[in-house]
Amino acid sequence: MTKDTSKSKKEDVQEKEVETTDNPTVEETAKVEEPKAEEKKEKKKTKKSAKDKKADELEELGQKLQEMNDKYVRLSAEFDNYRKRTLKEKMELTKSASEKVLINILPVKDNFERALKSIDDAKDIEALKEGVHLIYTNFKDFMTQQGVKEIEATNLDFDTDVHEAITKIPAPTEELKGKVVDCIEKGYFLNEKVIRFSKVVVGE
Repeated sequence: MTKDTSKSKKEDVQEKEVETTDNPTVEETAKVEEPKAEEKKEKKKTKKSAKDKKADELEELGQKLQEMNDKYVRLSAEFDNYRKRTLKEKMELTKSASEKVLINILPVKDNFERALKSIDDAKDIEALKEGVHLIYTNFKDFMTQQGVKEIEATNLDFDTDVHEAITKIPAPTEELKGKVVDCIEKGYFLNEKVIRFSKVVVGE
């Protein structure tokens, strides 16, 4: 009976040892769960840092967009001011240029008025003719000073860039075929730009 009792006690102890081996202690469980908790915390931190990073990037992009918008508004305002100023200067330049031309042409007008007054009382026709020629010469010089130059036409090859054919007639000579036989109305350049075409008669 004693042997059986001791045997059963030994078996109970062995079973407890097995149970103890199979079931981890609280400390062991805590040690296993500790890394898991830390891992979860790290994941949460990573997620949070990624969100913060995106938020920072969005904020930075917003600031850059605001800066670009401000820069565009400033440039637009500056360009508008420049356009208005340039337009005003152009108008003033045109006005002053016209004023200068008119001031310089007034002496020619004065000479014509003097000639007209003296026509009725003139006894010397040659002197009157000379006066008119002088006025014309002064006016021609004035036009040259303003950059106006006469387009040559008569006896030259017909050129559509500077000549306008009014009519065609049989050429008086063989050499005048395809050339300007007569100039009905003179043409002019203004600083190498045609401001009026020469109206001509062309030989054929």
